[in-house]
Amino acid sequence: MIRILIADDHPVVRRGVRQTLAEEFAGCEVAEAETAGELISLVRSGVWSVVILDLSLPDRNGLDVLKELQVDYPDLPVVILSMHPEDQFAVRMLRAGASAYITKESASEELAQAVRLAIAHRKYISPELSERLALEAVLEDGGKSQMLSDREMQVLCLVAEGKTLTEISEILILSVKTVSTYRARLLEKLDAKTNADLVHYAISHGYARI
Repeated sequence: MIRILIADDHPVVRRGVRQTLAEEFAGCEVAEAETAGELISLVRSGVWSVVILDLSLPDRNGLDVLKELQVDYPDLPVVILSMHPEDQFAVRMLRAGASAYITKESASEELAQAVRLAIAHRKYISPELSERLALEAVLEDGGKSQMLSDREMQVLCLVAEGKTLTEISEILILSVKTVSTYRARLLEKLDAKTNADLVHYAISHGYARI
């Protein structure tokens, strides 16, 4: 019996994912969680084949949840389902232990394959991401992006989207002071002076779109 746990705060998304899974995995059992708290509680209550995790849960950041699951349930495959493009977070999620990173735009085409590989304890990497990884192996940016922590990368991408410190603090569930500290670290590590410099860096290195 394949048992799949979906964590996403949007009912429409959960419904679409459930329908896709039902078509591909006949007889599978599917449970849903709207928050990280509900997800952790359900994980503790039974044995699951795979977790499908949204990065933007209302009570906790999905990256933190992924890391917690990796520590407490290292054999539980996690497929990230996100609204953010692959070029922003996919590599970091895979390095953090995710079995796959799927955007919600491509979920209908890629989700079933990603889940199938995850259950087999293999990673799913889309052709586009594979090409990006190959390119990064050849063209490094002097190692600057590798110096950034996961939080710093999240803040960088959100700054590039035009978000204010207050908006970023709400999205990441952090204090404005903490977000300001991350921004200061970004300016130092990337040899930048202004937000415009950060935006330029993010766009020129593929972490944000024009």
